[in-house]
Amino acid sequence: MPDVKPLVLIGVPPSPYTRKMTALLRYRHIDYRIIWGDPGSVLTEMGIPLPKVPLLPTCLMPDTSGVLQAVCDSTPIIRRLEAEFSHRQVIPANPVMAFIDYLLEDFADEWCTKYMFHYRWALDEDADNAGTLLPFFHKTDMPVDTHKQFKPWITNKQVRRLHVVGSNDVTAPLIDASYRRFLVALESLLETQPFILGRRPSACDFAIYGQLTQLVGFDPSSRKIAHALAPRVVAWTGLMEDQCGLETAGNDWNTSDEIPASLTSLLNEVGRVYVPALLANAAALNRGDKIWEADIDGSLWSQQTFGYQGKCLEWIKGEFKVLSQSDQESVNKLLAGTGCEVLLS
Repeated sequence: MPDVKPLVLIGVPPSPYTRKMTALLRYRHIDYRIIWGDPGSVLTEMGIPLPKVPLLPTCLMPDTSGVLQAVCDSTPIIRRLEAEFSHRQVIPANPVMAFIDYLLEDFADEWCTKYMFHYRWALDEDADNAGTLLPFFHKTDMPVDTHKQFKPWITNKQVRRLHVVGSNDVTAPLIDASYRRFLVALESLLETQPFILGRRPSACDFAIYGQLTQLVGFDPSSRKIAHALAPRVVAWTGLMEDQCGLETAGNDWNTSDEIPASLTSLLNEVGRVYVPALLANAAALNRGDKIWEADIDGSLWSQQTFGYQGKCLEWIKGEFKVLSQSDQESVNKLLAGTGCEVLLS
């Protein structure tokens, strides 16, 4: 990156998106420095204006005049890094596989995070675990009396936000079933190849890894499920943390003609749960509704309408529109019958 060494990130270890980016930077051999902490506090101390919505991680990247800005949202940051660093890229060169990578990265960032937030705060054991540990990630030498006040504050705050991701007594079985199917599909995929799209990691690997750092490494209930159903996934999550020593070649990714059936199973889960959520959210945005409801996998799902997820749908469609006609036909063939094809109609 011109005139900026190293790249600076601000984040915390229990953030799946922070872990997504640090693992990707290690793999790509991009020099970076991470500041563990709250972006708002760190940026204020550094005299850098806050982004509209401070998210984890926040990256410091130069604007066109070379002035450092606080930048959020891992997906466009990854694409910017692809343009600025040519070594060990994570977007497949094949446009069809690049689209599949984008779709799976979006699924991980926007749906798999529902698994993480649900297991962390909907169950008493997990909420107690998170409430105990999270304050120490802000300050390991936090006084005991301060921790006694901080723990119930952060726990109650996050439990009250479960509705934001759609977690409630009605949807809990759906979230649990989806998580289990996701693990089984990923376990099967890892029987045939070491990464989601072949023999080298793609952006979607890092997105999925980021969520799994929490699901198999932090939260007790989801960790037990993963160890019981998907031991390969547990091991893969540990390996993905640092792939800086992996040797790569240009042809290490699958082509559209050699997609394993287990990848189709993963796409089936995207179409089964995430696609109807995206479409229902978009319809609610068009109507101006603050809440949307939809039947997802036989359950009534209701949650707050989000403009950002409306953008996610438009970005997915945009990635498809820029493909050549023949590549669009290949994507349609790959997605046929998965439920994902309706995104592109």
